[in-house]
Amino acid sequence: MNTAAAGGVAHRPGPSSVRWQILALLFAASFIGYLLRTNMSVVGEHVMADLQLSQIEFGVALAAFAWGYAIFQLPGGVWGDRIGGRRALTVAATAWGALTLLTGVVPAGTWGLAALCVLRFALGVAQAPLYPVTGGGMTFRWFPKTGWAFPAGLTNAGLTLGASAAGLLCVWLSEAFGWRASFLITAPLAFVLAGAWWAFTTDRPEQHPRVRQDELDLINAGRPAAGATAEPGVRWQDTLRNRQVLLLALSYFCSNYVFYFFFNWLFIYLVDSRGFRELESGWFAAAPWSTGAVFAVLGGLACDRFTRAWGIRTSCRTVVVSGLVVAGLLLLVASMAGDALIAVLCLSFCLGFQQATESGFWAATISVSGTQASTACGVLNTGGNVAGGVGGLLVPVIVQTFGWPAALASGTAFAMIGALLWCWIRADATPPPLPAGTR
Repeated sequence: MNTAAAGGVAHRPGPSSVRWQILALLFAASFIGYLLRTNMSVVGEHVMADLQLSQIEFGVALAAFAWGYAIFQLPGGVWGDRIGGRRALTVAATAWGALTLLTGVVPAGTWGLAALCVLRFALGVAQAPLYPVTGGGMTFRWFPKTGWAFPAGLTNAGLTLGASAAGLLCVWLSEAFGWRASFLITAPLAFVLAGAWWAFTTDRPEQHPRVRQDELDLINAGRPAAGATAEPGVRWQDTLRNRQVLLLALSYFCSNYVFYFFFNWLFIYLVDSRGFRELESGWFAAAPWSTGAVFAVLGGLACDRFTRAWGIRTSCRTVVVSGLVVAGLLLLVASMAGDALIAVLCLSFCLGFQQATESGFWAATISVSGTQASTACGVLNTGGNVAGGVGGLLVPVIVQTFGWPAALASGTAFAMIGALLWCWIRADATPPPLPAGTR
């Protein structure tokens, strides 16, 4: 009988595949997280009417989430490295449910905007550890080096499907029972997630009673200090000095400017600029997210396949650069399209190609950071989500000044800059050494 070195868990001989069950929970966490954050934008017209908000005031509320989410990415990643992914996501998901319930009872009147901004900011803080913990630390520890991209792709498929579900479910709930019901009815999903995550996951595979030695060997093959995790002595500040992590975060900012257009403004754009009715817009707004889910998985599969053939540096660069360039061009075509259905088609494939790049960003960040993956992915996602705060305010200003075509074209410019930055990104750069006295 084989015994794991860490945790003292005995492992029976024979195959096991617990990592795929962990991946299913990562997918569920991403799906529920995005369902509970996208609901605000898809019921925005009702919220603005009920709370008597202007489009720019509503943009402030959307930006409040993005700023809370962006500011707490790094602290969320450090926190996840310190207490472990199991505890971190359990606490975080419980907070999602509570804050979503409170959003459903925001009062109308003078204090409505202030209350909405506070709750959205708090939800951003609570959701900040999600991807540093799941896409960073848990992926690093539970999957082999040549298999980091596919979990990132599937997790992003959960993200896009969650947003797609919000476009259908929350619009229907809002039309049938009022916008508040879309929050009150969906909030319990977060509590279910918290319970399942606590019951079925462990921080490291060697701690899980159903993981056998063959799966441990597969996970740890080819990585430095196999199975090691960040210890309290690891300095998170070192991650901020990692040039590759900073370049990845800057490029991710540019990529997510495009993403946040869809997240914050797609539904309103389809109603305001393209003339669709609200229920109609719910279906059309779901189309890009569904395409994004498919392309996110395909991007992850392609990135892992290219990694085995060409190495991680070339594979990540190929997937990200090609995806951003095509996404930028499609966004430009959509901005000029005279036919609304052609615009929706272009937007659908635009988000698809943008989502295909996600696996390359996350695999590269894990590669250049090693055991500090949660912290480094917190830096990555800080860059990516500052774009939400910027875009949440910049897009309505551009719309009011120049119109919707100019707002879409601004996304093209950011996509091209994000692609260009990969001239200096090396996903195979050696992670910085741990400080003395850590492992």
